Amino acid sequence: MDEILIPIVAIVALFIVFPGMIFHYITLWRKQKTLMPDDERMMEDLWRSARAMERRIETLESLLEQSEADSPRRPPRSSRPTFDD
Repeated sequence: MDEILIPIVAIVALFIVFPGMIFHYITLWRKQKTLMPDDERMMEDLWRSARAMERRIETLESLLEQSEADSPRRPPRSSRPTFDD
């Protein structure tokens, strides 16, 4: 009986169990490539925060330009030295 059982188990494992495991993990891998709903919500919140920060920065820049235009003793912003390395 053992002489017949071992080859049958080996064939079933080789042609059914191993491919099934491989396809199972491929499916999990593909599912993880997409964004989860929590990730999408987090990205949307980050996008809104970035847009709000961009609007605030634009407002600050326009206020700075107005104050520079009102103050004649300061050189224009474009002629100031920059410290970029």
